[in-house]
Amino acid sequence: MNVITAPPLSGYEHLPPGPPLEPLPSPPSWPQPPSAPPGGPPPPGATDRPAHGPGSAKHRVGIAVLAAIAMTAAFVGAGRLQLHGTRPTLATAPLAQAPVVPSTGSAAVPTSPSADGSLAAGQADTIAAAVDPSIVDVNTTLGYRGGAGAGTGMILTTSGAILTNNHVIDGATSITVTLVGTGRTYPATVVGTDPIHDVAVIQIHGASGLKPIPMADSSSVSSGDGVVAIGNALGAGGTPAVVTGTVTALDQTITVTDESGSNAQTLSGLIQTDAPLQPGDSGGPLLNSSGQVIGIDTAASAGRRFRTGSSVGLAIPINQARAIAAQIQAGQAGASVHIGLPGFLGVQIAPTAGSAVAGAVVGGVLAGGPAAAAGLGAGDVITALNGQPITSAEALTAATASHHPGDKVSVGWTDSSSTQHHATIVLASGPAN
Repeated sequence: MNVITAPPLSGYEHLPPGPPLEPLPSPPSWPQPPSAPPGGPPPPGATDRPAHGPGSAKHRVGIAVLAAIAMTAAFVGAGRLQLHGTRPTLATAPLAQAPVVPSTGSAAVPTSPSADGSLAAGQADTIAAAVDPSIVDVNTTLGYRGGAGAGTGMILTTSGAILTNNHVIDGATSITVTLVGTGRTYPATVVGTDPIHDVAVIQIHGASGLKPIPMADSSSVSSGDGVVAIGNALGAGGTPAVVTGTVTALDQTITVTDESGSNAQTLSGLIQTDAPLQPGDSGGPLLNSSGQVIGIDTAASAGRRFRTGSSVGLAIPINQARAIAAQIQAGQAGASVHIGLPGFLGVQIAPTAGSAVAGAVVGGVLAGGPAAAAGLGAGDVITALNGQPITSAEALTAATASHHPGDKVSVGWTDSSSTQHHATIVLASGPAN
């Protein structure tokens, strides 16, 4: 099993309508909370999207390395600490930074029609035409950050459950989903997320009779199998982009960190291919030569960042993703699975260096948020939650992990004059995480 080190998986992804939309500088002047968070009732009906234009035909595209943005603050809800590190400006997976040596493939018989595993001429377009009605564009508004994001998703049920990457919706205060097959756009809400394994399920509202995407048994995938990757490349919308490749390794591990190189997260058991993924492809299907999903495209590397010059794409095996999605759809929270939206304190966590008091240092508060209403402000240090000592930002995350919107929590803090305070705070609905 090989390990790849990459920029962070956590943080927000931004889709520029022209110039890139970047997150607010730290410390920001926080905007008011959105009037209708994604966990509330959905707007009635759906809106039509213009028909696909001539520029939206399927196309083969190479890896594009976009300018990265940095955010050093953290915004704490009640599910996990959201660390905002380097992220490309479009919805994309992390960029791997080290060469990957293929691991030994399984003994399963490849499904590819040719000896070298490549797909026959025209086969990719045939596969894409068959599965396009089961693919969606996922677009998000990052209301607390002044940005937007775009990615891809796959239809799980006829009633509109959608499978995607967690990082596609991370930070969203509203989500819309556009059906590739009809061009219609619908509001969506978060069913549940698994940030550790980068899987999320969202639900669209107002649609029915949808076509679930066909899935294969990813345990039968072998090195050398031909694959097709389909997604909302560059957030362009319209007919998805199509790229092809072969499986080059199995059981790969990618490690991602925040901007400082700490707070590492790991995805393991990944399928590695040479299909050149693009920003916006995250959450889209990796398909076998029979047009069945074997993985969720989740990470990519630019060929020119490897001395070998080869492109590397990484996908979460669909067996793993389906198991997590089933747990989410059953409403079963777990160590890494969160159901619905997280609870939200509305505080920005600052670096703790130089603080005379052990705890989570508040860098700023969201105007109108729960923490602000309780009297917390920049420079305060949160020292306790529900009677449990808080000695760091990580401890605050752990203490709030089991809480949901509407929960009451007792918060203790020390202000800049060393005066101690306590208040009971009702958590709001936070952005998706």
